[in-house]
Amino acid sequence: MLYPLTDRAVIGLTGADRTKYLQGQVTCDVNQLNPGDATAGGHCDSKGKLWASFWLANLGEQLLLVLNRSLVARQLPELKKFAVFADTEVEDVSSQWQVFGLAGEGLSHWLNHQLGDGNLLQGGIVIPVAAEHALLLLPQGAELPELSELPRGSEQEWQGLMIHAGLPDMSAEHQGEYIPQMLNLQAIGGISFTKGCYMGQETVARAKYRGANKKAMFVLTGTASDGIAVNQDLELQLGDNWRRAGTVLSVWQQGEECLLTAVLNKDLESDAVFRIKGQDDSRLSLQPLPYKLVD
Repeated sequence: MLYPLTDRAVIGLTGADRTKYLQGQVTCDVNQLNPGDATAGGHCDSKGKLWASFWLANLGEQLLLVLNRSLVARQLPELKKFAVFADTEVEDVSSQWQVFGLAGEGLSHWLNHQLGDGNLLQGGIVIPVAAEHALLLLPQGAELPELSELPRGSEQEWQGLMIHAGLPDMSAEHQGEYIPQMLNLQAIGGISFTKGCYMGQETVARAKYRGANKKAMFVLTGTASDGIAVNQDLELQLGDNWRRAGTVLSVWQQGEECLLTAVLNKDLESDAVFRIKGQDDSRLSLQPLPYKLVD
């Protein structure tokens, strides 16, 4: 399936110092990325709270960050802040790129047939994000005949696939609220603990080595008769009472069925029951994460 994605922004870094500069700004190890490589990552403020979570791809002469479009207004100025001291340009290049999701059984075989040994394609790049799931970036105007043969899905369907895969997708409502480990970035390869200094690194390291982080991102599934919005409050059942537990990070909903992510306390019981605040008939339960939740 092919999923055209209009809610993704693309930030580009060019110039001789692009790798060195970004290395000092983000949680992932930019130095380890060869052309065609990609990784998850995060960009923090000085206190270790996230401005953005993203996927980072190395195109060779350019580095690209793919992220939720709502984050750019606050995140991009922060990313550019110190670029004046380096030979690098940091720009919102979203208008230059088409962004797609790709998913389905046999995707790896299809991609191997299209790409051969690498991930670079027609001036763009494929970013593997989970088993049989990938992002595809193509320059505006570029066309692949093979894509026209694929059935198309919606952005909401893609959001459901990403939630099911346990992948974070924060939006502007949560900027400055979570440290990277609260979005499980360490579990999907988005944090390097050996790369050296970067913005917010002290807080991220403390959370790992001193056990300072007590929260993580979880996947919940259930039913709700009304619509669910990002940042809506979740409540945890405690006997006959309900207590605020967190807020909705991302959501997929079809009819009464829903699937969502939320940052919650790590010590929850596996059979914990939740509801959406204000929707007393809604019920949600925790789903197993598709990866090990390491510190």
